[in-house]
Amino acid sequence: MLDKNDVKQKNMLSLAYLGDAVYESLVREYLMENSSNTPAALHQITTTIVCAKGQSEALSLIVDILTNEELEIVRRGRNSSKAAVPRNTSPKFYRSATALEALFGYLDMTNSDERIKQLFQVICEGQIYALLKNDNSN
Repeated sequence: MLDKNDVKQKNMLSLAYLGDAVYESLVREYLMENSSNTPAALHQITTTIVCAKGQSEALSLIVDILTNEELEIVRRGRNSSKAAVPRNTSPKFYRSATALEALFGYLDMTNSDERIKQLFQVICEGQIYALLKNDNSN
């Protein structure tokens, strides 16, 4: 395990790279446990959640409960986004998504598994439950 200060020195885009995988894995695991949809439907739900807009919305759900240390990672992650933004999203969403990914990468690198679970639970309650409920009612 790296010391928190060592992890803070990592490139924020590198933390976002890891955090993207951590976050997507959490979403997939959650969907597998809480949905009886087909793999194609699960993929469609996952891509709605794990996209720049979905991750930006997720960040907005947790920002009020982040510690000062976590807010610093989010700020640095948001500011580190590369200048070129994918065509299918806005710069605002892309930067917020990078910030969320950097946060999850940072928490993973510091073995903050309980904090990851806590934040992901808030995201589930505010975003993912509603998506599953809407998907199951169709």
